[in-house]
Amino acid sequence: MIVVAGEALIDLVPQGPGALADLKPALGGGPYNTAVALGRLGSRTAFCSRTSDDAFGQALLEGLRRAGVDVSGVQRGPEPTTLAVATLDAAGSAAYSFYVDGTADRLFTAPTALPAGTRAVSFGTCSLVLEPGASAYEELMRTAAGQGLFTALDPNIRAGLIPDADAYRARFRSWLPSVTLLKLSAEDAAWLGGTPREWLAAGPAAVVVTRGGDGLTVFTRDGGEHSVPGEKVDVVDTIGAGDTVNAALLHGLAARDALSAEALAALGTEGWTRLLRFAARAAAITCSRAGAEPPYAAELGGSAAL
Repeated sequence: MIVVAGEALIDLVPQGPGALADLKPALGGGPYNTAVALGRLGSRTAFCSRTSDDAFGQALLEGLRRAGVDVSGVQRGPEPTTLAVATLDAAGSAAYSFYVDGTADRLFTAPTALPAGTRAVSFGTCSLVLEPGASAYEELMRTAAGQGLFTALDPNIRAGLIPDADAYRARFRSWLPSVTLLKLSAEDAAWLGGTPREWLAAGPAAVVVTRGGDGLTVFTRDGGEHSVPGEKVDVVDTIGAGDTVNAALLHGLAARDALSAEALAALGTEGWTRLLRFAARAAAITCSRAGAEPPYAAELGGSAAL
């Protein structure tokens, strides 16, 4: 079981570039997209979050169920669902504005236990920023790491939600001893400061940096550095691409029985190259269609692709 912990929200997706493009509601949120992608790839997945009782909240749960994700541990509340309004530039890259005051996902409380059979827990995005839920997710991260579980972190920076950048950067560094796999974009890395080698020294067994169409690079504790190019595709938008990378990495590691720091160290050049290529291919498919629509296993060639 892979547990994904974090927010579920509604993306208002523009149907073209510019601030006044028509908007279409879509199911979203970084952790939500990761959970859906994992389910579509065939990984046994559970979602750990808090969603609204409103129509959007119900739609979010139905989307998870359709992907085969276990939602039995999702908390519910009467508060409204968070909204994220995206704006696309001419290249299809998305920027976001958020409507988060008083929303349901902020009131998440750490569960007393994770589902039976949990091997890994994934964290990231708005859920680690918006209090009081952020502290509850942080508590869960530290607890999971203390239990010896594989922990994955994608900070997925949304700078407009972070009131004190320096405080958040310090908090990010405090998480690293509890993180097995750190994945972040080149833009996130620049905003956070530091280098993959510095982050590795603080705790993670591997750091994966995504560079959009230019591909992915992994840095490992033994000094290794392995890169693959991006997959060429006609980009509709980039919404959910990084979340798809998260899911593909976790799915591939689970398929290799490599959800541990020791197993990451043993992957070597061939193992990391195959895994990164799989993630790049999955992200390219997501970029080829509007909104966060990650691929199914059959679109990637099933287990043979790994």
